[in-house]
Amino acid sequence: MTASDRALDHARELVATARRVEVFTGAGISADSGLATYRDAVTGIWENVDPTAMASIDAWAKDPDTMWAWYRWRAHLASQAEPNAGHLALAKWATYTPLTVTTQNIDDLHERAGSRDVVHLHGSLFHYRCAVCGRPYKGDVEKPAPPQCPLCGNLVRPGVVWFGEPLPAREWEEAERRMREADLVVIVGTSGVVYPAAGLPRLAHEQGTPIIEVTPMETDLTPLATVTLLDTAANALPALIADLD
Repeated sequence: MTASDRALDHARELVATARRVEVFTGAGISADSGLATYRDAVTGIWENVDPTAMASIDAWAKDPDTMWAWYRWRAHLASQAEPNAGHLALAKWATYTPLTVTTQNIDDLHERAGSRDVVHLHGSLFHYRCAVCGRPYKGDVEKPAPPQCPLCGNLVRPGVVWFGEPLPAREWEEAERRMREADLVVIVGTSGVVYPAAGLPRLAHEQGTPIIEVTPMETDLTPLATVTLLDTAANALPALIADLD
């Protein structure tokens, strides 16, 4: 039996006894759906685009039209992507065991796969709000430039969290609660370098909760894991829950 086989058997044992599962996902789970991750050395978004130019409130103040077009393009790409076997496996798992998802992703692939209890720590490409008053915007976004808020007249921005901005308080509190109450945590496709989100699995680790990590390569969170499955989410997650059928 190979080391990977032993790791999978160990992980399946944890799955079999879990009664409350929290899944923490990053961009890696959407890679098999064709969406770029952020820190891949060649194809990562931040290897090809300066984050200070496309993901900060200062950049928005300087050039909102360019940022609006870039995020509309990314929303289009995400809308064309399909949930992969990893997303679908999590939705299926939730039919057997109480399972919640906390994601750093700004696509909606978890929901489109059928997951019903998803917290978005970094917002969504498909939500919009006023850049000043914060009012959610439900109007037409198919425009080459950002529309105006009907309440205060300021520009409407993408509903994502940019660098230097706080995470949404309600979502953060819910994510912390889930980490503390779960009896199994599964980390999928995250590098573990973006804080404060990357600190969430440490809450589970500090109280001795078993952690399964699914990742093609070791990350900053690997030392916290009870078992690490070195594979893609699309391969590892269906195999992880195979015994539940």
